[in-house]
Amino acid sequence: MDRRSFLGALGVVGAGGGAVGAMAGAPAASAASGSRTMRPLQVPGKVGEPALPLVAVIALNRMGFGPRPADFTAFQALGSSAEARLLAYVDQQLDPASIVDTDFTARLAAAGYESTNPGLSLDAYLARLWSWYENDNAPSGNTSSSLVRDEAIRLKFLRAIYSRKQLLELLTDFWHDHFNVFIDDSSVVRTTFPHLDEVIRSEALGNFRVLLEGVTKSPAMLYYLDNYTSSNAGPNENFCRELFELHTLGAAAYLGIQQQSSVPTDGNGVPVGYVDADVFEATRAFTGWSFSYGPEGDGDTGLFHYRPTWHDRFQKQVLGVFLPQDQADMKDGHDVLDALAAHPATGQHIATKLCRRLISDDPPQSLIDSAAQLFTDEWQASDQLAQVVRHILLAPEFKSTWGEKIKRPFEIAVSAFRATGGNLSFAREDSAVNSFLWRFDDTGNEPFHWHAPNGFPDHKTPWLSMTPRVMSWRLCGYLIDAEQANDQPIIDALGQTPGWARSTNELVDYWTERILGRPMEMIDRLQIVQFMSQGINPDLDLNLNDEDTADRLRSMIGLIFMSPDFLWR
Repeated sequence: MDRRSFLGALGVVGAGGGAVGAMAGAPAASAASGSRTMRPLQVPGKVGEPALPLVAVIALNRMGFGPRPADFTAFQALGSSAEARLLAYVDQQLDPASIVDTDFTARLAAAGYESTNPGLSLDAYLARLWSWYENDNAPSGNTSSSLVRDEAIRLKFLRAIYSRKQLLELLTDFWHDHFNVFIDDSSVVRTTFPHLDEVIRSEALGNFRVLLEGVTKSPAMLYYLDNYTSSNAGPNENFCRELFELHTLGAAAYLGIQQQSSVPTDGNGVPVGYVDADVFEATRAFTGWSFSYGPEGDGDTGLFHYRPTWHDRFQKQVLGVFLPQDQADMKDGHDVLDALAAHPATGQHIATKLCRRLISDDPPQSLIDSAAQLFTDEWQASDQLAQVVRHILLAPEFKSTWGEKIKRPFEIAVSAFRATGGNLSFAREDSAVNSFLWRFDDTGNEPFHWHAPNGFPDHKTPWLSMTPRVMSWRLCGYLIDAEQANDQPIIDALGQTPGWARSTNELVDYWTERILGRPMEMIDRLQIVQFMSQGINPDLDLNLNDEDTADRLRSMIGLIFMSPDFLWR
């Protein structure tokens, strides 16, 4: 992205309101305006690439959704060297149960959600959701599954913005994309979606095989991919096709239409990939995996329910594993899940996606290979996923890579909130929340609303297209001026600007460091100084009590949100 063209284009699209146009046509600043002494960047970047920032910036942006104001100080206090601080932060985030999350807990209580889990077991929580919103027994009288959906979306924002368990939130987001379920597929999916979220959250740092079975048995997934009615009388391959291609082995391991016996094997006698026959046989293995919704006297509870009379009891073969006839209930499916979770191609597929999420759009193959080997070696370990994530985060490539990923619209919005101390209740009945979400939906990244089972793209190309980029700019322009329901600003720019920052140079540098955690690229900084100074000496103090100047300060913050520097991860 060429910065000069990028910033010049802002005046054309008008994404940030009047401030953008004013910046594009602002008078040239004095020669001294770009000569302010600034903290040096850690490592200069190559031509056309951003400079490598401090490890704190990398960690706080790629292990979560961006830093809040005190996070840099807290990170720097974790050790005497960059390596020690990163190690301490990684280990801290990999143990989310040890993190005190007072602010988020208080905000969650104040939001007053009806459908969240009050501490029940997974089955008890699912049964309550089903009873309240499918069988119309909610104590409040509001039995609409739309309530559940609306609260799930708001809770996702609330957690991402205000929780200190940032790595857990980022990985939960990752696994929702990996096991994507479109929340508005049906009332059944809307009703049971929070249970799916709990299943994912509970094993996001645990064991993939356990996570895989939990998702497979969740009614949201069973309904979304049609396995809940799959039977020996009419097997439905929708789920198993995605189980192989998206959830485990990956499309790279698909070898097309051929006999299973013709697939080459590795040194351990395991087929190197899968063919259509493996999918068809696995489909038979999962017949009868359903949930309780009323037929055959199953109780109508919403819980997972195995229907033995629907199961294809005859012998099968999947990935070289022979499944004899008349196995015990559900053993066919369990054997298939074991084979998939232990297969080296699954390790490659998951490791590639984790490295892409945590490192770059095109991560180095050597790191993928080492992470994949660890994934496969530890496939039965209770902390398998934590081990793999730790391996990636402590690899040299993690702290030596920057700017090879950009933020998706959700990450843009959340990091803007976090960097500026933005305050919004995310309560369901809050009109300011509704206004924010209405605008956010236009970015194309509405939580849980990707229709296809492959999840939101995790590479930059789709998110650099016109609609998500312009709508994200407009959202940032809205946020800097928007108010909460109590008429207080969502982002209190004036209240958070320290008393010593009054000149244009001081204001630009303070808010740049506050939002980015590092100095801005000089050409971008000059453009923002030109806008803020409006031709006045940028070292002269401004009167922030003047309404026009205060408005320009807010718009200046919006321009930082729109810069390429803010998009990089």
